[in-house]
Amino acid sequence: MIIALDGSSVDGSAYTDVVNLARHAPAWLDDTVSAWSTYGLALFAVLMAVGWWRARRVGAAASVTALAVPFVVVVAFGVDAALKLLVREDRPCQSLRVTTLEACPAPGDWSFPSNHAAIAAAAAVALLFVSRRLGALAAVAACAMAVSRVWVGAHYPHDVLAGVVVGAAAALLVLSAMRRRAEAAALRLAATRLRPLLVVS
Repeated sequence: MIIALDGSSVDGSAYTDVVNLARHAPAWLDDTVSAWSTYGLALFAVLMAVGWWRARRVGAAASVTALAVPFVVVVAFGVDAALKLLVREDRPCQSLRVTTLEACPAPGDWSFPSNHAAIAAAAAVALLFVSRRLGALAAVAACAMAVSRVWVGAHYPHDVLAGVVVGAAAALLVLSAMRRRAEAAALRLAATRLRPLLVVS
């Protein structure tokens, strides 16, 4: 039998305050936040594509870094998913009697840390290695994603904070280690059929 942790003792009252605020907010605001919470991760994919496209004009090493961003995000997601299975914290909507904007996930869909927050934070930090401007935009979007996940009732505040830390740390560690090898990898790849992915002909 799986024994799941109850995170309501950590910041359940803060979570309830946010969810109640969402219930009394204007419908247009709730709809906007819900849409962002559900579909907002697509923006990070667009920013990754833009980062890679611009990096091709900078040089092969910059392109290698840009192409690594999606893989870094996958790594961060994997670490986050592993932590979910280790901690097994129930969703707040299962532990607290609240009405949320987002439908309550089934038992076994663990809450800690937040996948959305981890993916967004990993993308933001990784994009900072590609472009400060894109990274800054992604960082603002990542904060908005983290807040939205609490607003719609999917996570406790500590879930999204942990997700941000996990995603940011994973991206920072992987890209810091990879940065030293980007030039060598670029030289090898530029001599293959992958050259068009790295530089503008």
